[in-house]
Amino acid sequence: MKKGQVYEGVIDRVEFPNHGKIAVLGEEKEVTVKNGVPGQKVRFSINKVRKGKAEGRILEVICPSEMEIKSPCPHFGQCGGCTYQNLPYEEQLKMKAAQLKEMMDGAVDGDYVWEGVAPSPLKQGYRNKMEFSFGDEYKDGPLALGLHKRGSFHDIVNVPKCQIVDEDCRQALVCTLEYAKETGLPYYHRMRHEGFLRHLLVRKAAKTGEILIDLVTTGEFDFEKDFGGKEWVRRLLALPFTGKVAGILHTRNDSVADVVRDEGTEVLYGQDYFYEELLGLRFKITPFSFFQTNSLGAEVLYETVREYIGETKDKVIFDLYSGTGTIAQVLAPVAGKVTGVEIVPEAVRAAVENAEGNGLSNCSFWAGDVLKVIDELGETPDLIVLDPPRDGVHPKALRKITDFGVERMVYIACKPTSLVRDLEMLQGRGYRVERIRGVDLFPGTYHVESIVLLSHKSPDSVINVTVEFGEGKVPLEAIAERAKKYQPKPKITYKMIQEYVEKNYGFKVHTAYIAEVKRALGLTMYDAPNVVEELKQPRKHPPKEKVEAIKDALKYFEVI
Repeated sequence: MKKGQVYEGVIDRVEFPNHGKIAVLGEEKEVTVKNGVPGQKVRFSINKVRKGKAEGRILEVICPSEMEIKSPCPHFGQCGGCTYQNLPYEEQLKMKAAQLKEMMDGAVDGDYVWEGVAPSPLKQGYRNKMEFSFGDEYKDGPLALGLHKRGSFHDIVNVPKCQIVDEDCRQALVCTLEYAKETGLPYYHRMRHEGFLRHLLVRKAAKTGEILIDLVTTGEFDFEKDFGGKEWVRRLLALPFTGKVAGILHTRNDSVADVVRDEGTEVLYGQDYFYEELLGLRFKITPFSFFQTNSLGAEVLYETVREYIGETKDKVIFDLYSGTGTIAQVLAPVAGKVTGVEIVPEAVRAAVENAEGNGLSNCSFWAGDVLKVIDELGETPDLIVLDPPRDGVHPKALRKITDFGVERMVYIACKPTSLVRDLEMLQGRGYRVERIRGVDLFPGTYHVESIVLLSHKSPDSVINVTVEFGEGKVPLEAIAERAKKYQPKPKITYKMIQEYVEKNYGFKVHTAYIAEVKRALGLTMYDAPNVVEELKQPRKHPPKEKVEAIKDALKYFEVI
């Protein structure tokens, strides 16, 4: 099997997140292809072959799977927003449940209660927030406003019939694109760093129906004189929305990064926020504040958290990675006190304001990194809720969290692979997985939320020992302090080192470079299962800047 060769085969199964597996007749290697569904017969080309693995790209679906249906979205396949619009929703849930359970079975020590994947209340039009990008569908083509083409960083697909947002969002999208074309102004070119039109942000509350529309541009042209901002607002307000427009905004962003960034926002109409309701609570949401993008699905998620956390009366609860404080406020009415910790200051300010608006006096929120702030909270929790970002919890922070030894802990994960990694440490530090449930917040895609209930292990039996310390003997405090030093440290993996370097230095390092640095420092090296006695070629020495970055990572993880 070589790169560039073309084969035909049937996708046997799909592993998380969207990796289809194909067994090729006469070949030992199984080929991985993206964005297929089980049962499809496909023609594919080989992109990569290494270490007993092969990756390919689907060129054509020769025969559809028996479970496939016609996608309700006319943009499916071209647009990169969705993966499984061509499967009935029941089959999507089955696939997500099978993938998640397989991962959890491999990660959990012992038995646990598997509760499947809870469906989203809405299968279509469920998103309360959408960021559309300006660009062109092909090089030097007409202006487009939509989502990135599948597998492309540059090309944009117009999505006037997108099915994961509601009709009001689609109307705002079409109106803005038509008006932008009339102005003749250019979109912002990501490579040349020039142009004007960047993004359209549309948010709509599922419960209140309030709509917030924000156009993001550079400062290359005058928004009123050259673009005619008032006329754009007039056209939007003339649309037959079913919801109510709460605000229309213009945000300036001259950053070279291809992200929506606020470098100054002007209110063109109404206000720069709207309200959404969850489980009887009311939340004020600004253009860039984090809020679950599926409001009705979020209610299912938070009800599960409330169920899992159990008895909370008079309890102190830590809500770590609390965002805008939605979980903290959902738990506060039935708890003694809830303390939230979040690294984004804007989110903390929103959490404080929302808690006051909901009449909750037993909520407090801290701005800062969980790793650092957790030592400053000045109290010990009875229960902990973890809702970390996609990369999971930092190992050092997780160590501090488990040191509290709380009776019950609920972990919410938006990326199952990060959850698998963190469960290894949690279980190694005395926690047992009791229940796991998935919640589908993103129908049509491969994403799935996971909720895990963990309890602290209790000893099978207790032996009472009386210890007497006489004069000149070792004090009990000294013994305890010495025991702490000999606690086993969590295993620091090459992947953790790679992620640290990429996050802090902006470049990637190969595992061979990490091994070379460890070898040079005289650190213990373990033989790999496929180790060879003689190298086929000399080891490559890493550049100086990568050596320093790897050493920094090793110091950070206390390897050196």
